[in-house]
Amino acid sequence: MTARVPMMGLRLILGSASPRRAELLGQLGIAADAITPADIDETPAKLEMPRDYVARMSREKLAALPARDDAVTLCADTTVTMGRRIMGKPENAAEAASFLYAMSGRRHRVITAISVGRGADSWHRVVESVVKFKVLSDAEVNAYIASGEWAGKAGGYAIQGRAAAFIPWISGSFSAIVGLPLSETAALLHTAGYRAADTIIANGE
Repeated sequence: MTARVPMMGLRLILGSASPRRAELLGQLGIAADAITPADIDETPAKLEMPRDYVARMSREKLAALPARDDAVTLCADTTVTMGRRIMGKPENAAEAASFLYAMSGRRHRVITAISVGRGADSWHRVVESVVKFKVLSDAEVNAYIASGEWAGKAGGYAIQGRAAAFIPWISGSFSAIVGLPLSETAALLHTAGYRAADTIIANGE
């Protein structure tokens, strides 16, 4: 779709309860006017591919929130995947540990999808990054699980936290791995007519 004409006083609604996404928006100098998490069923469909799953989650979150002409709504979803395996937020410490052991010494993908809506229009992007874990010892896994940092994190780890010590190499967008690809987010907000994004993308796309 073509860019919407910027409108003075346009509000930004963040459709996510993630404090990490709010903090990432802050790196762009943007603060959401309201935080309204979407309540949807996040169960993957049978045989659903990880990229398709993440894109669907992002779109469904946006669709679950009211469409408004006077506001831009931003939703996102992130998952970790190895092959076809979707590693979402672990249900407990045992599952988080199983994720860490599966990724130990190997590469995995982190996929983040973003959806931006204003009125009847919407715009979408999917960003993939690759992360390599070093070989993890039992002591390292146990200490990380004991820290509790795994809770609520896709794949059971936070690259911006203690798990940074496990990661010698990434390819792609660091902010997307955290939970919100900033370059793509700024571009979509600008396209939707959100004026604060004009300070980031002065000349549009």
